[in-house]
Amino acid sequence: MTSAGDTLALYVHWPFCISKCPYCDFNSHVVEHVDHGQWRDALLRELAYEAARTPGQKLQSIFFGGGTPSLMHSETAAAVIAEAKSAWPSEDEIEITLEANPGTVDAERFEAFRAAGINRLSLGVQSFDDAQLKFLGRRHSADEAKRAIALAGETFERLSFDLIYARPGQSADMWREELNAALDVLDNAGGAHLSCYQLTIETNTPFENAYARGDFTLPDEEGGSDLYDLTQDILGDAGLPAYEISNHARPGDACRHNVHVWQGGAYAGIGPGAHGRVIVDGQAHATQRHKPPAKWLKQVGEHGHGGQRDDIVSPHERAIEMVMIGLRLTAGLDLAALERTTGVLRFDVVAKDRVKGFVDDGLVEADGDILRATPRGRLVLNALIGELIV
Repeated sequence: MTSAGDTLALYVHWPFCISKCPYCDFNSHVVEHVDHGQWRDALLRELAYEAARTPGQKLQSIFFGGGTPSLMHSETAAAVIAEAKSAWPSEDEIEITLEANPGTVDAERFEAFRAAGINRLSLGVQSFDDAQLKFLGRRHSADEAKRAIALAGETFERLSFDLIYARPGQSADMWREELNAALDVLDNAGGAHLSCYQLTIETNTPFENAYARGDFTLPDEEGGSDLYDLTQDILGDAGLPAYEISNHARPGDACRHNVHVWQGGAYAGIGPGAHGRVIVDGQAHATQRHKPPAKWLKQVGEHGHGGQRDDIVSPHERAIEMVMIGLRLTAGLDLAALERTTGVLRFDVVAKDRVKGFVDDGLVEADGDILRATPRGRLVLNALIGELIV
């Protein structure tokens, strides 16, 4: 198992949004009023609870996700950052990311978040087509998104934004044009990271019902694969190769927080619905907070944390998690690191004979201690992982 001296990331969930997007199944809520002082105190209290369980672990990143965390007061972000740096040892300059929506930002707000300690901004743009933004339930326009990206580039050290593809009626030519436009906007803002997610129909969302009614159709599996391949080609040629299934960056500009998590690193999660994987007294724990904001807030007030689950994770379970997440990275899964982290031998979790078969089929590459999915393998990654795990 990992030792108490290993690194730790912190995820902070802010659950509130101005409106709920019809494709979104995240733990996000629309409310009329937020008591920001009460929420700041609750987040700090839950942070202190996690810090007391994980003393001496080195803080390597903080990620404010949601919801729309740019709706929180910058004073809340500043307080959480200061408390986290006080609770755990850290480098002077760690990656601190804030997610934001283009319609919820302005120059004064951006400056306040930068002063609070945010040094990386991730914008939920999703499209540069106004009709598609309306379909996706986004409240901003394409022009507002471009202005927000330019402003973010002027304010923060690092910048990323998200796009959604494989939308109804989207052709390869349409996606190529949109990607090239996105690259121009990113380059003009000095950004070096782009996330591209294929639109999927999630359960318990308005899109699930609309899709079932036949209100719209999506590209079939072959069409989605073609758009994925096009994404890899265009962004790769532009100097932003994929480092994970959906994430592209110039060399050295990957999201360090996410890479840490995908490589099996420990992370504490605070806020409603937040997940975590922390090491307590040498043992891995899987944590999850209560999702309903009011319930989480009440639990923190009564117990110091809003925990719904806190389960010990066996070494074999942890190894399986590392395989499932690690193979999403284009750099691949480090089997030696898996053994060091979990104490489980690699072929006690990965079927050796199947590895050879998938190598022969061109779906997997085995390079010393590194196991990685090929471009063909990444297209069927979920099925591939299911077959590889013992």
